[in-house]
Amino acid sequence: MGHTLKELAEAVDGELAGSPDRVIAGAAPFELAGPDQITYAGSAKFCRRIRETGAGAVIVPKDFISEEKDLIRTAFPEVAFARILALLHPQARPAPGVRPSARIGAGLTCGKDVAVGECAVLGEEVVCEDRVCIGAGCYIGDRVRIGAETVIQPNVTILDDCVVGARVIIHSGTVIGADGFGYASDGKEHHKITHRGIVQIDDDVEIGSCNTIDRATFGKTWIQRGVKTDNLVHIAHNVQVGEGTLLVAQAGISGSVTIGTRAILAGQVGVSQHLHIGDGAIVGPQSGLGKDVDAGDIVTGSPAMPHRIWLKVHRTLPRLPDLAKQVAELTRRLDTLEKQKPVESQGDEGGNTPSE
Repeated sequence: MGHTLKELAEAVDGELAGSPDRVIAGAAPFELAGPDQITYAGSAKFCRRIRETGAGAVIVPKDFISEEKDLIRTAFPEVAFARILALLHPQARPAPGVRPSARIGAGLTCGKDVAVGECAVLGEEVVCEDRVCIGAGCYIGDRVRIGAETVIQPNVTILDDCVVGARVIIHSGTVIGADGFGYASDGKEHHKITHRGIVQIDDDVEIGSCNTIDRATFGKTWIQRGVKTDNLVHIAHNVQVGEGTLLVAQAGISGSVTIGTRAILAGQVGVSQHLHIGDGAIVGPQSGLGKDVDAGDIVTGSPAMPHRIWLKVHRTLPRLPDLAKQVAELTRRLDTLEKQKPVESQGDEGGNTPSE
């Protein structure tokens, strides 16, 4: 049925410039949008091309003016577009209820409109708050607590005693609460260290597919509010990830690392144990961290170094073979000059120097 432009503008606290009664049925990319759809122009490049889009309305920056399209002006066009996209195309939710093939342990505490998929297994004393969705084939261990409106996609494993907050999304294949990689060695054998802690995931977190988040040795591995992880991320025991941090695909974080708020770890970053990464720090792709990173710093490389230095190193690397040849040639020339250097006159035995 769609929404009017007035309704959409109010939903994102935007300023409407155009027909408030225009009905928008969907959202689409700039180049593909049609007359009953909305798109966004987040940069000057797309604003200059606004007449080229077939969209019925466009979300634009606050200072953009045009008479050619109906507009919604906002400080963050891409964010507004994401919110409108979710409003116009909400995620489908399964019908509430427990499917016949699901297995439910004793003592389940269940809120309103909870959905449990086929072949899911819930242990004893599990708590599911209102509108929780648990997908087919999930395993939820004993005493796990899951907050309201959380969506757990098929084939997720959450092991005993872990805590998941509200409005969390956990994608398929993820394992939460497995033992950390901890062993004590006597020089001959590696003896397993029992892990008695938990994993705590706070509200509004999204965990990608095939993540592994290990339980703490003692205490908790803690993923704080608003953290987003890509697919194939590993978070070891006793790690703390601060609010709003982004962890990109194949990042690997060793035990007892602490990460501040709104940090970014790019793809394939590796972090050694017991390090601290400060608030707002950015670690570039394929970086290897062996020491702490201060708040706001940008580091890249393996071993990681300040990004400006890494850029210079990166530009130099392809020239190293030629530079090595030049150094070898200069060394050869210097040796030749040293050999050709005349021997200084020593004078006669009486101390008199020869006349010229």
